[in-house]
Amino acid sequence: MIHPTAIISPLAKLGSAVRIGPYCVIGDHVELGDDCVLHSHVVIDSHTKIGRENEFFPFAAIGGKTQDLKYSGQPTSLEIGDRNVFRENTTVHRSTHDDAPTRIGSDNLLLCYAHVAHDCQLGNHIILSNSVGLAGHIVVEDYAIISGLAAAHQFCRIGMHSIIGGLSKIVQDVPPFMIVDGNPATTRGINTIGLQRRGFTENDLKQIKTAYKNLFLKKDQNLTTAVSSLKATHAGDHPHVQHLIQFIEKSVRGVTR
Repeated sequence: MIHPTAIISPLAKLGSAVRIGPYCVIGDHVELGDDCVLHSHVVIDSHTKIGRENEFFPFAAIGGKTQDLKYSGQPTSLEIGDRNVFRENTTVHRSTHDDAPTRIGSDNLLLCYAHVAHDCQLGNHIILSNSVGLAGHIVVEDYAIISGLAAAHQFCRIGMHSIIGGLSKIVQDVPPFMIVDGNPATTRGINTIGLQRRGFTENDLKQIKTAYKNLFLKKDQNLTTAVSSLKATHAGDHPHVQHLIQFIEKSVRGVTR
């Protein structure tokens, strides 16, 4: 089902049962999976590979050229998984270099005006609320929620099951399982309601809370010391706490405390 006003490159590959609405433009070397829906005025630029059952609302611009001034013109790419929703005016850019694409996983929701810059790596079940801005090279882990008008600095990482408050300024890594809010952002507590909704047990919450107290509430010790102390506790053996520790130990920009 392709509207007669749509412009589709002969080099594009379309899956079965694809619906393409009025005035959409699909560029060279685009792969569009089965059952995708483009409502109207959607632009999907070249070298973009999209899975099945994705939905694109009017004026979404997907796979555009990176805004990175280091880009030297080589063919770069974007890969998108399955069952994502891109609401009105969302923008997602291809990578800057040809060694790795910008990636978005599956089952994500990007609300109006959300922007995903070059070389970002997004997991699954993520929500980007209205006007969220992600700079280049940002990693967002599964089930993270970023509230409206929040902005994240390039190369930051946003941990799994975290939630970022609206209008927040993110300049360091956001730890998994936590609530982060403010300008500049600080860690305010654990994302209890979100974790409960996703099936975390009372023991899970107890161990994560112990980790939070050790890592973020003890102002008399630095984070390296706090991590070492946490490893020596019973909570340090819990798999979710171990993920939190590993996330912190891999941080390059530092962790929001």
